[in-house]
Amino acid sequence: MTEETKDLQVQAAEETEQLEASDEIEVLRQQLQTAEHKAEENWDKLLRTQAELENLHRRMERELQNAQKYAIEKFAKELLAVMDSLELGLQAAVESDDVEKIREGMELTLKQLLTVFDRFNIQPLDPVGEPFNPEFHQAMATEEVKGVEPDTVVKVFQKGYLLNDRLIRPALVVVAKPSAQEQPRVDEEA
Repeated sequence: MTEETKDLQVQAAEETEQLEASDEIEVLRQQLQTAEHKAEENWDKLLRTQAELENLHRRMERELQNAQKYAIEKFAKELLAVMDSLELGLQAAVESDDVEKIREGMELTLKQLLTVFDRFNIQPLDPVGEPFNPEFHQAMATEEVKGVEPDTVVKVFQKGYLLNDRLIRPALVVVAKPSAQEQPRVDEEA
């Protein structure tokens, strides 16, 4: 092999390397373009998703505000019939002296109100004769009552109410206390 042949081989090898490098560069450029295109697509998807989330967040806030604002709308509509009945009863009381009719009207109005309460799962607490329960009752006084167990509700000043089994107002009650004879005595000599 002559020197010229060696130079030709070296030159051919260099050209081959340059072609291969050029091919690699072209492949890398295509990969870069593909990656850039994909990055643009993903960026666009991200922006759209963020916009959707913001819109969803605004819509949910608006729906929550409306739900809070109009939560008692059905209850209020039901109470309107009771209000109408009370107004008619007052009008009848002014026009008539018949106490029996007024009492009947009040009983019917109370029945209407209890029906509304029942529809909305509001239960009255009228604990006469039940053991005192501080979770549902508020003791206003104690009273000695013969024949009644201590800590038993003997009178109700004001009924309590539950809404879906949750206390919204405790019953104001009088609770039986042990009679003086039943109370243990303290030995003062000890």
